Amino acid sequence: MPEPEASKSDTAAHRASTPDPQAAHEGAQPGHAHARTLKRLEKSSGNLAAQAIARMDETLPWYRAMPPENRSWIGLVAQAGIAAFTEWFRHPDAPQAISTDVFGTAPRELTRAITLRQTVEMVRTTIEVMESAIEEVAAPGDESALREALLVYAREIAFATAQVYAQAAEARGAWDARLESLVVNAVLSGEADEGTVSRAAALGWNSPDHVCVVLGTAPDGDSELTVEAIRRAGRHAKLQVLTGVLGDRLVVIAGGSDDPLKVAKGLIGPFAAGPVVAGPVLPDLLAATRSAKAAAAGLKACSAWQDAPRPVLADDLLPERAIAGDPSAREQLVEEIYRPLEEAGSALLETLSVYLEQASSLEGAARMLFVHPNTVRYRLRRVTDVTGWSPSDVRSAFTLRIALILGRLVEADGQL
Repeated sequence: MPEPEASKSDTAAHRASTPDPQAAHEGAQPGHAHARTLKRLEKSSGNLAAQAIARMDETLPWYRAMPPENRSWIGLVAQAGIAAFTEWFRHPDAPQAISTDVFGTAPRELTRAITLRQTVEMVRTTIEVMESAIEEVAAPGDESALREALLVYAREIAFATAQVYAQAAEARGAWDARLESLVVNAVLSGEADEGTVSRAAALGWNSPDHVCVVLGTAPDGDSELTVEAIRRAGRHAKLQVLTGVLGDRLVVIAGGSDDPLKVAKGLIGPFAAGPVVAGPVLPDLLAATRSAKAAAAGLKACSAWQDAPRPVLADDLLPERAIAGDPSAREQLVEEIYRPLEEAGSALLETLSVYLEQASSLEGAARMLFVHPNTVRYRLRRVTDVTGWSPSDVRSAFTLRIALILGRLVEADGQL
C-alpha cells in the first residue's frame, strides 16, 4: 500500500537529522579521511598532470613554441611535481628532497632551455591546477588539510626551483671562469689560435674591430670580486672585456675602442697601486697577443721611468723596453724612427744627432753644422713630422736618442 505524502516527508526529515555512521566515523578519525584523500590523490595524479600540461599549452606561449623534446621533459617535471606532493602529503613530517624528486627527472640542459621566469610560470600553473582540484580530490572534511599541505609544498617547491637555478648558475659561472682564464692566458702567452677565438665566442665575445690588452698589479683579496669589478667597469665604459688574475697580475683584454689610453683609464679602478700599462690597439683577438706582449714588456720596464703616468701606453715606454732587452721595442724604434729619418735624407739625421749632442741647443747645433739657427729649427720640425716625436721635448729627445743608437748599431753590425 503506498505511503502517504506526509509520512514520506517525515521519513526524509528523520534521515536528514540522523548522522551517517560512516561520515561520523570519518569525522571522529581524521587519519581515515587523510588516507582516503591520499588514495584519491594517487588515483588523480595522472589526470592532474594532464590538466597541468593542457593548461600550460593553453596559457603559456613559450611552452607552445618549444620543441617536442623539451615539452616532453617539462611534462615529466610536472608529473614528478605532483608525485612528490603525494609523497609529501603521505609523510608531511619526513624530510623531502624536492629538488631531486622533481627536477632530477629532467636533464641539466633544461635549465638552459627554459629561463627561471618560465620555470616559475610552469610551477605556478601546476599548483593552480592542483588547487582547483582540492574539492574533488579531498575526502569530506579533509579539504583544509589538503589545502594547507599544498600551500606549504608550493613554498618548498619555490625554494627548490631557486636552488636548482642557483646551482646551475654557479656551475656555469665556474666553467665560464675557467674558460675565460684559458683565453686570457693564451693571449698573454702568445699561444692564441682559432680555438681561443671559439672559446671567447662562447663567453659572449663578438669579435670587435679594436682590441688591446691592459696589464697591472692585481689587488689582494678575492680575485672573483676583482674580475667582477672589471666587468662592471667594462660595461660602464661600453667595452667588451675578457679578464683574469694570473699570479699577481691583473690582465684585461678590452675590445670596442681605438684609444688604448681611454680604455685603460676606464678600467683602472680595480687595479692595485702601481703601474698600469696599455698595449697598442690591434684588429682582433689573435693579433692581441702582440698587444699583450708589449704591455707585459712595458710593465716590466716601467720601474725605469719613475715619473711615468698612470696609466701609460706601452709605446711610450719604448726606450725603457729597448734597454731592458725587448727585441720588439728595439725593432719598433729602428723601423718607426731611424729608418724614416734615413729615408728623409742625411741632413735630418745629422741635424738631430748634433742637436742632441749639443744639449738641445739651437745655436750650438747651428755652429757645429755651419748653418743658420732657423735652418736647424726647420729641420727639427721636419724630424717631428717624420717620426711623431719632438726633439725639443725632453722625453721625446730621450726616445729619439735611443732610436739613433739602435739604428747605428744595425748599420754597423746588421742586427740588433
